[in-house]
Amino acid sequence: MRVSVETSVARHIGDRKEQQDRVAVLTHPSHPGALLITLADGMGGHSGGAMAAEQVILSAQQNFESFSPATEQPAHLLNEVVQGAHLAIRLSRFATEQDPHSTIVAFMLYRGRAYWVHCGDSRLYHFRNRRLMLRTRDHSLVEELQRRKKLTAEEALNHPQRNVLVSCLGSDRTPQADTGSCESVMAGDHFLLCSDGLWSYFSDEELTDTLASLSANEAAQRLLDLARRRSQGSGDNISLAIIKFAPLKD
Repeated sequence: MRVSVETSVARHIGDRKEQQDRVAVLTHPSHPGALLITLADGMGGHSGGAMAAEQVILSAQQNFESFSPATEQPAHLLNEVVQGAHLAIRLSRFATEQDPHSTIVAFMLYRGRAYWVHCGDSRLYHFRNRRLMLRTRDHSLVEELQRRKKLTAEEALNHPQRNVLVSCLGSDRTPQADTGSCESVMAGDHFLLCSDGLWSYFSDEELTDTLASLSANEAAQRLLDLARRRSQGSGDNISLAIIKFAPLKD
């Protein structure tokens, strides 16, 4: 069955002084149907985080534009995006007095298959109709403590170090980049990319129901509105991208 693709992107500055999240939706110049969506949550003080996130988007653009399926696999491309952004952010530290870092989550669609990569605590969710198929695991201290059974999911929500990352782009250590794929996307598949400014206000079940019951644009707006309401005046930058697949109508 052929499917149609619907996308929507939304951002909000939250209650911060600067928007340091970035999102880009890219189509390939010579391969119709190839799509790359990249989301970055920058960190590093005034303007430093924004600069780091911009480097992530720039790395995605440069690598995607030069992507050649004859010689390169999508998973390799996504890893090149991560490594290129990490190096660029590291080099930028020599020209500034800042300490920029960024997360990344990127989603690529090519020939009916989906691929993704992430580093940090920006997430990708994969839903199929009303079922959560996959959520990426954060490279964070609380996620590591949960994995070791030293912290429950409920305790993690209010842990004083819940924002501490164990891997991100621009740090002194080589970033831990985890990849995944869906060998055949189908009608009813929905993907959500988002920063912690969004996902921290929602359960998996609420995200599942929202994406299944609304269009991409409606779901993006609803999630943004609810996150703003629930933040109660102390919200972080918010960024999200939704990709929904539906039967192609003749």
